Amino acid sequence: MGTEPLLIVLAEDDDGHASLVQRNLERAGLANGLHRLKDGQEALDFVRGEGDFSDRNPSQQPVLLLLDIKMPRVDGVEVLRQVKSDPKTALIPVIMLTTTDDPREIQRCYELGCSVYITKPVDYQGFVEAIRRLGLFLQVVRVPGH
Repeated sequence: MGTEPLLIVLAEDDDGHASLVQRNLERAGLANGLHRLKDGQEALDFVRGEGDFSDRNPSQQPVLLLLDIKMPRVDGVEVLRQVKSDPKTALIPVIMLTTTDDPREIQRCYELGCSVYITKPVDYQGFVEAIRRLGLFLQVVRVPGH
């Protein structure tokens, strides 16, 4: 039985952070496709196959969401809440990737169902290392079938 490759969907409004994430996931050897979205509303539309993504069949390819918290239109926490509260998308793994290290925010994200919460280090080298480790982690991630 073949499995579809896991598509990593990065919702990140900061172009610099997004390209650092993509480049360093590739350097870590991650061969998965990576689809970049600029805000939380795009992320919701993508996983639901709505709006600009109405031609996408959400059940066609397994997805893993990488979410920044502070984004325009819909923030990452609200995306997490909506994804996890919908039976059609509840099994999608969600990794919060953010500069917010407030323990209450971390607790809230885990209560809402995030799989992993990663704080982006402020310094460049720490950020690169965190993404490299994320890439190694994502190489072994398995998601539930459809």
